[in-house]
Amino acid sequence: MHIHEYQAKDLFKKNGIKVPNFIVVSNANKTEAACEKLGGSIWVVKAQVHAGGRGKGGGVIVCKNIQDAISASKKLLGKNLITPQTDSNGQPINEVIIEAGQDINKELYLGLLVDRGSERITVLASTEGGMDIEKVASETPEKIIKKKIDPLGKITIDECNEISNELSLDASLHDQFAKTLLGLYAIFTGHDANLIEINPLIITSDNQIMALDGKIDFDDNALYRNESISILRDVAQEDEKERSASEHQLNYISLDGTVGCMVNGAGLAMATMDLIEYHGGSPANFLDVGGGTTSERVAKAFEIIQSGKNVKAILVNIFGGIVRCDLIANGILQAIEKVGLILPIVVRLEGTNAAEGLEILSASNFDIITEADLTKAAKQVVEMAK
Repeated sequence: MHIHEYQAKDLFKKNGIKVPNFIVVSNANKTEAACEKLGGSIWVVKAQVHAGGRGKGGGVIVCKNIQDAISASKKLLGKNLITPQTDSNGQPINEVIIEAGQDINKELYLGLLVDRGSERITVLASTEGGMDIEKVASETPEKIIKKKIDPLGKITIDECNEISNELSLDASLHDQFAKTLLGLYAIFTGHDANLIEINPLIITSDNQIMALDGKIDFDDNALYRNESISILRDVAQEDEKERSASEHQLNYISLDGTVGCMVNGAGLAMATMDLIEYHGGSPANFLDVGGGTTSERVAKAFEIIQSGKNVKAILVNIFGGIVRCDLIANGILQAIEKVGLILPIVVRLEGTNAAEGLEILSASNFDIITEADLTKAAKQVVEMAK
C-alpha cells in the first residue's frame, strides 16, 4: 500500500525526523492563507499523487510570490498528473502541499528496503540526492552505499556513523543523521514497510538535516495489524478494477493490451502473458484467480476483464491441481451466464479431470473454443483479438 508524501512526513515527524513546515490544501482558495501562515518568501506547491517523477510531470512548482502559489494550486488541483511512472491517464490530484522553501546546501539520498536475496533490511544511501536512484545505480553504482542490518538486532549508532562517514558528512551532522536513520528504521520495522525513501534528504545552509520528500510502501499482507496505516489508504489513487479485484481475493493488474487473461497461479499467469506476447499479441491484464477457484470468483474475474475498453478476446488458462477441472468448467459456464460474457473466449484446461472439463465446455450452448495445448490456445486467442 502506498501513502502520500504528506502522510509520510507526518510519520517522519512522529519519529524524530525533521521535515519542512507544510500545509495540505484541497481548495486553491486556501493557498493564500497557507502561504501567510508558513511565512517566508518562497513556497513550493507539490501535487499529492501515488507516483514518482512528479517534478518531471510538472507536479512540483516553486513559487516566489503568493499569487504564483495560488495559480500553481489552481493549475494542479482537480487535474490528473502524468509522470514517467503513471499510465497515459495519470493520477488525480485532489490535494497539494504548500511547503516553505528551504535554503539547500547539499542533497543526499537515504532509503531502506527489503533485500530478498540476503533476507535482510538494507540501508541505501548516496551523495547523489535528487536524482533517480535507479539511474545512479545503473550509471555510477559505486556511489550507492549499502548496509545490511542484522535481522535479529537493530541498527546501531555505530552503523549510522559508518554510513555518515561514507557520505563524507561533517562530524557535527552525525547525531542528526543517526536520529533520521533510526527514525526510518523504527517506521520500517514498526509498520511492516517494504520500502522507505527520502529523496532528497537535504542539509540546509544552517546545518539542519531535513527530509524534503518522503515515500513509503507498506506490505498489504500486514495491514491487518497496522490499523493506523491502513486508514491512510487513498482509494482515489488506485485503479478501480484492481481495487474491486482485491476485494474478491483476485490478484489483478491492468495493462494496455487486447487479450484478457484469467489464470490460476502467479507463475502460470506470467508464463501465459509471455506466450501471448511471443505470438504477436498483447495481454490486457495480469489476473491470478488463485488455487481455490470458485464460480463466484471466476464471475467477478470475467466482469473485471470485460470492463476493459481495449479487450477483444479472453484466454482462460487453468491448471486443475487443488480443484478438479470438471468443477472449474462448470464454474466457468455459471460465471459466463451470470456476467453475460460477449467477448470471444478460449479455454485451456490441464490437470485433474482436464478431459472431462473440456468436454463439458465443448458441449455447452456457449461459443467457447477449448484447447488442451497452451501454445495453440495462445495463438488462437491472439488471432481472435486481431
